[in-house]
Amino acid sequence: MFPVIEIRSSMAEAVEYLGTKSKFWYRDGERQMLFKAEERGTGEDWAEKVACELCDLLGLPHVIYDMAFDLDEQRPGVICGSITPPPLALAHGNQLLLAIDPDYPADTRHRYRTREHTVSVVFDVMTLIQPPSAEWCGNLPAGVASAAGIFSGYLMLDAWIANQDRHHENWAAVWDGETLHLAPTFDHGASLARNLSDEERYERLETRDRGRRIPHFARRARSAFFADRASRRPLSTFDAWRTFARLVPNETHRWLERLEQIEPANVHHILDQLPPDRMSSICRRFTLDLLIENQQRLLDRSTP
Repeated sequence: MFPVIEIRSSMAEAVEYLGTKSKFWYRDGERQMLFKAEERGTGEDWAEKVACELCDLLGLPHVIYDMAFDLDEQRPGVICGSITPPPLALAHGNQLLLAIDPDYPADTRHRYRTREHTVSVVFDVMTLIQPPSAEWCGNLPAGVASAAGIFSGYLMLDAWIANQDRHHENWAAVWDGETLHLAPTFDHGASLARNLSDEERYERLETRDRGRRIPHFARRARSAFFADRASRRPLSTFDAWRTFARLVPNETHRWLERLEQIEPANVHHILDQLPPDRMSSICRRFTLDLLIENQQRLLDRSTP
């Protein structure tokens, strides 16, 4: 079972205002930590933890999340360490895009439905920055070395876990005073259809209506990327990955080889380690089937 770290909101040193969730920073010894509360009962805590463990299986550079519980407020959540301890600084995607396009709508109020947030312009940013620093890259597949190649892995992850939340503040670069490095992937709490009710999960698992079953449901996941500025709808998570993958085909194939090595038993083991008060048995079954379906889709259509 994954450990649940007990913390107290009275430990808070600063409130984190970025995003919509209740968050605060506190110190664990010399390390600055972020607590993200799960107050809505929509599973963002377990989704974040599962995504973290799947990143481990893939070898993706990723922020490490642990399950947590705030004793003062009696609320569940997750914790993670800061990826930018001083003197490092974080530059979010909207800031990077504004730097190459002065007309980019970087206002933080417009995270979603930003048509200028296209695959091609994000790729342009990736060609200008370095890959994550070595501390994050200990298990990369052989042949994956560029920021763009690693970001293709991030988008493959999004397609696998149905992450619809990689808007322009949910990817970033780390500034060390001289160089911009792609940040490890972070903030996956909106993935894995975590906000479905168990009633809907059960119905989708058991129905004979093909339009309601998981294969059809999985294809509905939308990314936060657009094909071009004239597009009316964002790309699906699969199409966002596939469009980016065409730009870095060799590194993309390395990620697919790594994905192919992951067995359902590996995923089942991760889900089984979640506390039962965080994830029901129906939720485990649905999540496993969703991940298997998306993995098969990625591998069946692997040619960029």
